[in-house]
Amino acid sequence: MDLSIIYKISLIGVICAIASILLKKSGKEEIGTLVNLAGIIVAVVLVLDMVAQLFDTIKSLFDFY
Repeated sequence: MDLSIIYKISLIGVICAIASILLKKSGKEEIGTLVNLAGIIVAVVLVLDMVAQLFDTIKSLFDFY
């Protein structure tokens, strides 16, 4: 397993946390919530891409069509 995906997901989390804190301090909690939601969606898309690659690998390993 490649560690770069873990670094990407953690970087997304850190950026979202910093942006959320800054937005909450400026009184824009709603936008901070949207930033957190966008970060979660991006992380889920990255994980889903890995799951799709896993299924393709399993399919090619057992020669499923």
